[in-house]
Amino acid sequence: MTAYHLTMPDIRTTSVIFASPHSGRAYPRSFARQSVLDQRTLRSSEDAFVDQLFASAPHQGAPLLAAVAPRAWLDVNRSVDELDPALIEGVRKVAHNPRVSSGLGVVPRVVANGRAIYRGKLTRLEAEQRITDVWRPWHDALATLMNDSVALFGTAILIDCHSMPHEAIESVSVAHGARPEIVLGDRFGAAASSDVVDRIEAAFGAAGLRVARNAPFAGAYVTQQYGRPAQNRHVVQIEIDRSLYMNEHAIRPNNNFDAFRGLIDRVVADVARIGRTDVRMAAE
Repeated sequence: MTAYHLTMPDIRTTSVIFASPHSGRAYPRSFARQSVLDQRTLRSSEDAFVDQLFASAPHQGAPLLAAVAPRAWLDVNRSVDELDPALIEGVRKVAHNPRVSSGLGVVPRVVANGRAIYRGKLTRLEAEQRITDVWRPWHDALATLMNDSVALFGTAILIDCHSMPHEAIESVSVAHGARPEIVLGDRFGAAASSDVVDRIEAAFGAAGLRVARNAPFAGAYVTQQYGRPAQNRHVVQIEIDRSLYMNEHAIRPNNNFDAFRGLIDRVVADVARIGRTDVRMAAE
């Protein structure tokens, strides 16, 4: 399976990188045969269409890295060590990991609402092959993009693009009791400088979207692994309320999709400007 699609700008003019790790929708036939779930249920774990929402990034001088493999098959936003002993043969249970215990390791055991994916266990060899084929190339590409940004601009800003079920934010409130439409995760300041996060929040706010930080999503493996603000490496996870642009039950764009994508185009342009400094173009 192809590990990812990388769309590069003609010339990189910003230190910002956009990545969509959970929008992959290439479901192997072998996976469908292994699973007890129908395809629509399998797709409930997708951040469906997020790669399309951020497709304008290369036009703003920023790379766009998009997943091909679905999250239900392999989750690149998990550590390679987060193997689930309840799913994978030959894996010993070690220290408690809430993601693995809930079935959401690097090879997930469940999809949304805890629905089991498989009839039985997978071999260790199959799990490791998925990691070799997809996880490692994805992270090699992501690390290269971050390193290149630092080399060109002196800093790297990774926008880790996700979507969240509307029900996940029904109990969250911001000013005046309104539910957030966007949740920014910076691991409470550990993954990005406050200036970077402030400017990203301002970009979404200028588009008329309500924004919250770190609740209920503060960031997962990618923010933890790549966010090093003291080294000028910033990562901000973005979660978008799916109900703004899609029918969550049918997993298809809703009537607002085109208008919302146009709004995100403007946000992408504003965010790209955050990383637009004096460019050292020699490497290009």
